[in-house]
Amino acid sequence: MSGETVAVVPEGLLDEGVWFRVEAAGTASAVRRTAERLAADLAMPERRIAELSIVAAEAAGNLVKHAQQGVMLVRTIRTPEQAGVELIAIDSGPGMADVQHAIGDGHSTAGTLGIGLGAILRQASRWDLYSLPGKGTVLTVQVWPLAAPPQGWAAGLTRPMSGETVCGDAFASREVDGRHQLLVSDGLGHGGLAAAASHEAVRVFRQTPAGSPSAVVEALHRSIGHTRGAALAVAELDPVARVVRYAGLGNITGTVFSPDGSRRGMVSMPGIAGHQRRQIRQFDYPLPDGAIVLMHSDGVVDRWKPAEYPGLLTRSPELIAATVLRDAGTRRDDAGVLVARLT
Repeated sequence: MSGETVAVVPEGLLDEGVWFRVEAAGTASAVRRTAERLAADLAMPERRIAELSIVAAEAAGNLVKHAQQGVMLVRTIRTPEQAGVELIAIDSGPGMADVQHAIGDGHSTAGTLGIGLGAILRQASRWDLYSLPGKGTVLTVQVWPLAAPPQGWAAGLTRPMSGETVCGDAFASREVDGRHQLLVSDGLGHGGLAAAASHEAVRVFRQTPAGSPSAVVEALHRSIGHTRGAALAVAELDPVARVVRYAGLGNITGTVFSPDGSRRGMVSMPGIAGHQRRQIRQFDYPLPDGAIVLMHSDGVVDRWKPAEYPGLLTRSPELIAATVLRDAGTRRDDAGVLVARLT
């Protein structure tokens, strides 16, 4: 993930979050201040803001001291009842051979996230950590004002290409009338106009009545014609029928990964939502118990091999998404990843 720039924090942080390349103490301080400001904007209690400050300072400080190509994402997380702050620390450093030992207070090595990890985890409402020697470490930490809600069934990340401050990729998930649906959108081109196309797709997706993925894609196609258009796909996870229903236009990749590591690619049709399409078709795919559905834009290359990441498929959706973004995301394009699992 080299080439990341320190983000300029906008007034009123977007839920997509702000990325930082964390290589110097000054950047670590900026991460802490951004997390505090975001928590204050969300009206979190002062006690939780103070604890979040500890988490942000320790996580960013560890990247400065021990990581290689360390980056952090600071963003809002929401449920209907409350809003919190999530920090995702990603590096390509030496990794840790014994994660449980590293969690203990006082542990210090030349590896990543050695010092202060115990303090981070004590303040967190929810956390997940994955590390492999030679590949690096991914840490996800959530700080909620009240008790942590149940683990979400879907999570994703987006990251702008080098030189851009906004990302043309976007994602969304929703549950409507028992339907568990996902959207990934890749606005045509880059920058503000691409972001506007994807944000409009997300808005329409959230407001469109429940329907099949093909019907939702058709509604999106009709509704975003005033934008520059987007490649997009909608997936629906059916926990009763144990199938994934999938429809897409353009270059969005969707894959079902079984717990044994086998994979099944899903088909999108040629076209640009909002501008040109020949047809919209829906396909059904088996959804084995414990499987994950992973969708991504063409800013993520389809080279991720679960066999190289023992146990990763059992982890939280946000941690899986962050790991895939680190190892398969490109810097010459916007990148977006969305992961879902029904329990």
